[in-house]
Amino acid sequence: MITEEQVLQALRGVQDPELHRNLVELGMVHDVKIENSRVQFTLALTTMACPLKDKIVADAKAAVMALDGVQEVEVQLREMTAEEKKRILPPQQQGTAEQFNDIKKVIAVMSGKGGVGKSLVAGLLAVSLRRQGYQVGILDADITGPSIPKMFFPTLPRPKGSPLGIVPVESKGGIRIMSINLLLPHEDDAVIWRGPLISGAIKQFWGDVFWGKLDFLIVDLPPGTSDAALTVMQSLPVSGVVLVTSPQSLAEMVVKKAAQMALKMEVPLLGLIENMSYVVCPDGTKMEIFGPSRAETMAAQLGVPLLGRLPIVPQLTELCDTGRIEEYQAEEFVSIAKQVAETAPQARRPLFLNV
Repeated sequence: MITEEQVLQALRGVQDPELHRNLVELGMVHDVKIENSRVQFTLALTTMACPLKDKIVADAKAAVMALDGVQEVEVQLREMTAEEKKRILPPQQQGTAEQFNDIKKVIAVMSGKGGVGKSLVAGLLAVSLRRQGYQVGILDADITGPSIPKMFFPTLPRPKGSPLGIVPVESKGGIRIMSINLLLPHEDDAVIWRGPLISGAIKQFWGDVFWGKLDFLIVDLPPGTSDAALTVMQSLPVSGVVLVTSPQSLAEMVVKKAAQMALKMEVPLLGLIENMSYVVCPDGTKMEIFGPSRAETMAAQLGVPLLGRLPIVPQLTELCDTGRIEEYQAEEFVSIAKQVAETAPQARRPLFLNV
């Protein structure tokens, strides 16, 4: 006869891959039921969006199946209550400047796919919001491939220290900016870091930088759905995500992955922007050089508004290359910025703080 203690003992041999403690010690195992050769129990996860959820369940099943007499194991899942999380998670440490900052809305610009113009969209969104009278900052979370400073500054300035924390540099138009490239000896120095260091830098850019009072903090995310994106969504109070794509079907497929990540992390999707959608010829005709637009179909599939389609503009490329993006009129971005400003909720607390 299988006993509950045997089941619990087996599960003591299964560790949470992130917290490095066994499931029973963490208080994750609940409602153990045994009916002949069938064992059923519930696992309480720190977040239902846990990226290692499937591994934890598989390891738990395997451990119990190894018991003599067990022929079937059923695992149900639920999310821990706030009180349960408090007992096992280390307290979230505030940065030196975090208590002095007042940031109303945090907007992450995300794609999952490289080369679709996330940084360009982040920069233009910041510029348009600033022109509408908002106080705006940009946190460049692309630690290994930062491009925000290059677009805003002909010559890179250096952040300064203060009793309240690091002071972000300010663009000509009054946008506060923090990026790893503002701290490197040379702008083309490579940042060869593993995930934990990248995550640590992003947390410092949030908590140790004296942003002051901002209406919007735009976060420029790198490609992918791993460390950097996960850190931003778990450690920063992200109000919503703006997705960026391009007409190619390959970009569409990868961007959908980014959308799924945001939804799993319970971060609102504010809308979709299709970049490099077309080019305007000298005679005024529009040529879709990367193929027909898929923006409306994709937005409908994701259930989000289509915020806009952006053309390829040679003048904009030149302005970005010379640190003068704020000189671009960005007329097509006025309505996009208004939609984001109106629909983005106030900064939310992250779903799961232990990164």
